[in-house]
Amino acid sequence: MTIDPAAETARLVDALGAERLATAASYTRGNELLLLAGLPVTLILLWLIVRSRLLDRLAARLANWRWATRTLAVCFAFLIADTVISLPWTIWTDWARERSYGMTRQPLGDYLGQTALSALISAALGALFLLGVYALVRRTGRRWWLWGGLLATTATAVMLLAGPAVIEPLFNQYEPVPPGPVRVALERIADDVGIPHDRIFLYDGSRQSDRFTANVSGIGPTARIAISDVALKQASLAEVRAVTGHEAGHYQLGHVWRQMGIIAALAILALFGIDRLFVRAAALLGSRATLGDPVGLPVMAALGAVIGLLFTPVLNAMIRSGETAADLYSLQHVNEPDALATALVKTAEYRYPRPHPVEEMLFYTHPSVEKRVLRAMEWKVTHPATPPAPHQP
Repeated sequence: MTIDPAAETARLVDALGAERLATAASYTRGNELLLLAGLPVTLILLWLIVRSRLLDRLAARLANWRWATRTLAVCFAFLIADTVISLPWTIWTDWARERSYGMTRQPLGDYLGQTALSALISAALGALFLLGVYALVRRTGRRWWLWGGLLATTATAVMLLAGPAVIEPLFNQYEPVPPGPVRVALERIADDVGIPHDRIFLYDGSRQSDRFTANVSGIGPTARIAISDVALKQASLAEVRAVTGHEAGHYQLGHVWRQMGIIAALAILALFGIDRLFVRAAALLGSRATLGDPVGLPVMAALGAVIGLLFTPVLNAMIRSGETAADLYSLQHVNEPDALATALVKTAEYRYPRPHPVEEMLFYTHPSVEKRVLRAMEWKVTHPATPPAPHQP
């Protein structure tokens, strides 16, 4: 029986019900407002750090230290201070608001513990990265921003390599997916993309969020498939196959390498902007620091926040393109259009499925659920399902 893709898409989305769709709209548009409101909040907090002269006093105390050690200490102190001063805002946006919409059940104590651990790791790694940036300012002169962009790309590659094996296990427990139909299905997908079977994991994603998710992360020897326990509780076997096939598509299509190229270009542009605007921004914030002085890090961060917000639509467009390609990969290699569609509808509760086109262009990191479901239904019409081939152990 031939279906009408548009009518079937409308039926699947409407099945959520008017109340849940209204809640999804409220949650999504609230996130968009928070993205915009986050910029003035960030600028105010950075201004407070500048006006407190915290970094100036610390640098003065460490004046007799070696340049590299002093710079590392000032950068680390700034990153910790920024985390602490912004904590009330972060708790509200990332925990209280998420709980109010039923997106997480994580206790506040656990959230704060993980936030503290994340802050320490981020501050340590961020301070090392910033030490490299300031060394480039000292050694490469007016072209520091070009070398800085390449440093940012290298740091991203290191994090992609080390993150799954070193950092992510600090926040969640990863264990092999137990034997059974789910593991068999994931092994088939792993074989398609060249990931060893011992790199297929189940993790306790429900600790932080009730969102349905799976991912293929890492590069080279750290590449792995990881599926949240939420997915196993909420998804059918076909949905697990469809969603994991989508994530495998990102890996197989090399999206991480494309993203690194775009990140390199945007990092170079951002650092170039910081180079040209630093003096004026420092005057606006009341800082006496120069570009090569780590005491001026709040000024650099303020410019980075402004430029980052301006770059958001560009990054979102890049990500949406990759999501569309990954959906197509799942349809081509797993061919579960109905399961992909129903899995996508489950994500509509935290990503309103029917945004205005301008809203989608500016804020959405994924194409709208309605568009993605429509593509799956169109695929279903033109590609009848075939039974999967027997799995070869």
